[in-house]
Amino acid sequence: MPGPEPFRFSPQPQTLEGAAFSRSFQAITLAVVAGSGYALISLLLQGKFGGDTPLEGLRAAGWFLLGWCLLAWTAWHVFKSRICIDGQGLHQTWLWDKHMVYDDLAFAKLIRVRGLEWLMAPRFYVRTLMGKFAVFYVSDPQALLECERMAKALQDFRKL
Repeated sequence: MPGPEPFRFSPQPQTLEGAAFSRSFQAITLAVVAGSGYALISLLLQGKFGGDTPLEGLRAAGWFLLGWCLLAWTAWHVFKSRICIDGQGLHQTWLWDKHMVYDDLAFAKLIRVRGLEWLMAPRFYVRTLMGKFAVFYVSDPQALLECERMAKALQDFRKL
């Protein structure tokens, strides 16, 4: 017994790539990383972590420093993350790259707060027939239009 018909989608243009996060969100991210880094260094130089020498204070601040490194690593990915829509499916570079092919898509929904796209990147939620799901961040206006078109096409296709 064959399974359901695979979903086919052709993006316009054939390959579309754009930023996953807006410039304003990236600027806020940079401000948070820089501000928290400045605060951490200030506390370290003031001796707030204890110890008689700066090296002992640095050891005591280790967990805080590791937390800041994790914050900076995540911010790096906010800056370099890209969404790509092509003839095969959806792809996004992120902390771990995401990929979802069109063939077995069962559901797609664009989640966003209109007017606040500059602050919160819209999310494109997709789920397969087997229940696997992924969330793609999309801030590029043309990619947003394609995601809306894809969600509508998938909804119409699965109603049949």
